[in-house]
Amino acid sequence: MPILNKDMQVCMSLAARPSNIGTRFHNFLYDELGLNFLYKAFTTTDLPGAVTGIRALGIRGCSVSMPFKEAVIPLVDVVEESAAAIQSVNTVVNDDGVLTASNTDYEAVAALLGTHDVDPTSRVLLRGSGGMAKAVTAAFRGAGFDHLTVVARNGDTGSALASQYGFGWVRTEDEAGDADLLVNVTPLGMDGDQSDTVAFTADRITAAHTVFDVVAFPSETPLVRAGRAADKHVITGAEVIALQAARQFERYTGVALTDDEVARASEFSRAE
Repeated sequence: MPILNKDMQVCMSLAARPSNIGTRFHNFLYDELGLNFLYKAFTTTDLPGAVTGIRALGIRGCSVSMPFKEAVIPLVDVVEESAAAIQSVNTVVNDDGVLTASNTDYEAVAALLGTHDVDPTSRVLLRGSGGMAKAVTAAFRGAGFDHLTVVARNGDTGSALASQYGFGWVRTEDEAGDADLLVNVTPLGMDGDQSDTVAFTADRITAAHTVFDVVAFPSETPLVRAGRAADKHVITGAEVIALQAARQFERYTGVALTDDEVARASEFSRAE
């Protein structure tokens, strides 16, 4: 990486619980490609102040994680369709003080459904109703999936999300019908208090043909391990976070990454 200098462009992330994954991913590639960029993770209790800082200091780009994905919308200037359609942002790009918001989570999930050849006639059971669940649900609808049920204990957010995309909603998975594809978009299995929790029952996993856990850290969540043990097709959150980060990288730098570069940066980001 170049020595810090006055012309270096800075990118950042905002999250309630910052991790080093994005920092290591982006900085690895800045170094490898010889780009005069620096990436740093932050958290904040003053989102409007943080966004003002992005604009005022010329921060080139910002990755946005929970709980800021929706709250940031009124603070930016332009909201692209990928974010406007689901009212959830994960990327902000600063062009001379004009802040443009998009959602590369949506783009990444949509792309992965294609690369994994997931059959759009599959019956999908999707657990979660937060900001990331909006991106994932919208991606399934955009990819032509018609048979999806949202599982969410929060009746307000769960029913609203399902209704927005013409899907069904249930409070618990016991109330849902059969499912071919299981999707977890909750913190279940994430490092922390719920790291040992499997997002779906063993019977559900046995009956499904594909397991998709959007949790990115760890990459081998309890659900992913259970899916592999049951010989199911598995899509991981590690794939999602790497692909969405690659799309962010291109927006920030103008450089399109190869699959090999994305894979090596993703591996490095998890090596610590």
